[in-house]
Amino acid sequence: MHKSIESLVQDAEQSGRPLPQVVLDTEAAETGVPQEAIRARIAKTLQIMRRAIDEGLEGKVRSASGLTGGRSKKLWDNGPNILGERVTKTLARAISTLEVNAAMGLIVAAPTAGAAGVLPAILISVDDFADGGMGEERLVDAMLVAGGVGGVIAQRASLAGAEGGCQAETGTAAAMGAAAVTWLHGGSHEQIQTAVALCLQGMLGLICDPIGGLVEIPCIYRNASAAMQAIAAAEMALAGLDFPVSADEVIDVMGEVGRRMPSAYRETAMGGLAATPSARRLIQIRPTSRPSGASR
Repeated sequence: MHKSIESLVQDAEQSGRPLPQVVLDTEAAETGVPQEAIRARIAKTLQIMRRAIDEGLEGKVRSASGLTGGRSKKLWDNGPNILGERVTKTLARAISTLEVNAAMGLIVAAPTAGAAGVLPAILISVDDFADGGMGEERLVDAMLVAGGVGGVIAQRASLAGAEGGCQAETGTAAAMGAAAVTWLHGGSHEQIQTAVALCLQGMLGLICDPIGGLVEIPCIYRNASAAMQAIAAAEMALAGLDFPVSADEVIDVMGEVGRRMPSAYRETAMGGLAATPSARRLIQIRPTSRPSGASR
């Protein structure tokens, strides 16, 4: 597995292979799994992502705590109001997956369950709005690009909210999505790196403060916000905007911020929104609430 975005890109450029192929070759070599089997597994993952989105958008799933359920359908049905259906549907799709997760349904951790709505919302929406669709094979390739970025972040920083705050979960998911959508739209290697840097720099310091210790509120909304952050980063990178700090350096900063973050802001539900009077009252009247991390 590559330990930096720079080495991942250099490998592609020096070998003349497309970025998804570099990630695929590396995965196959390290795991011993045939490339065809890896692609088939990713295609199945995409199917699960689609089903989770559809299930959430039906508006019928409810979490045991009663905190979540029905919001994605409400947004889908009552929007758009400001920026058009592409934005509204992407937001709704991100929320829908987290609602299914909170209801103990089947989702794909991408890279974690608490950030599972970001990447599906981005990829499925991009596919939905593309003329004729992106095609399943291109989506699989985009997932490989996303996985390559996620693998680097896992090694250089963290993917866990309990270790690095929400920046480590939804921030990583957003960076993965930004890289994937930039690649899907023909972005250069430099633009893909820029998209990752732009995305993560906008999410540095994001705390993990789930109400009641449950991966529900504010998680579902942060997934929606992260999807928008990813698309904004990709849009800016594709337009040629630069960022003076490299993607790898931004990832390193994220890791440093996570290590310095007080424990109250790392999934303990002891600080932030979880410690507000409103949140405490809300949990007190919901005796069925699950313990921290139960939906992961």
